[in-house]
Amino acid sequence: MCLFCGAAFAHSALCSCADNGDGTVTCEGGFSDGSSAAGVKVFVRNGSDRTLVRGAMNEDSEFSFEKPTGYYMVIMDAGPGHQVEISGDDITE
Repeated sequence: MCLFCGAAFAHSALCSCADNGDGTVTCEGGFSDGSSAAGVKVFVRNGSDRTLVRGAMNEDSEFSFEKPTGYYMVIMDAGPGHQVEISGDDITE
C-alpha cells in the first residue's frame, strides 16, 4: 500500500553561493520543499580535496567564509543523496 511513500516525501537539497566582493563568499541553502538548511554541514575544499573550511549553515540557512586563493569547491552535505557541490569558478559577484 505504501510503495511510493518515499517518493511522496522526497526533496532536493539546494545551495547557491555569491562572491561578496570583499574577499568573502556567502552561501544560502535549503530544500525544494521549503525546509530550512539550518545546521547542515558545509565544507570548502581545494583541488587536492583538502578541507580548508568547515562549518554549518546558520539559523538563516547561510554560511560565509573567506574566499580561498586558487581552485576551491563548496560542498553542502545534508546526508546521502542530499549533497550539493559548487565549483569556486562558478561563484561570482
